Amino acid sequence: EDLVCFRDIRPGAPHHYLVVPVEHMGNCKTLKTEHIPVVKRMMEVGKAVLQRNNFSDLNDIRMGFHWPPFCSISHLHLHVLAPASQLGFLSRLIYRINSYWFIT
Repeated sequence: EDLVCFRDIRPGAPHHYLVVPVEHMGNCKTLKTEHIPVVKRMMEVGKAVLQRNNFSDLNDIRMGFHWPPFCSISHLHLHVLAPASQLGFLSRLIYRINSYWFIT
């Protein structure tokens, strides 16, 4: 009820979802320790959506946030990509683990 999940309009993997809080939250730079439960729930929802869509290898996923100024919108959204092993060349760059523009 406090989170929504939908497919990314420009998928970087066969399964690419965005998990978004209904209540407006800025971006990942605005997160504080009090937001840890929300981020954990976002991750749980992402994993549940993958499983509902017949993806079960949770060791082959990538989740993270684009670091400002590399955000397309100023509302917190978690990228959930799977299988991570099938990310294309460009997607491996865009969703690179703990890069200057994407944090996991």
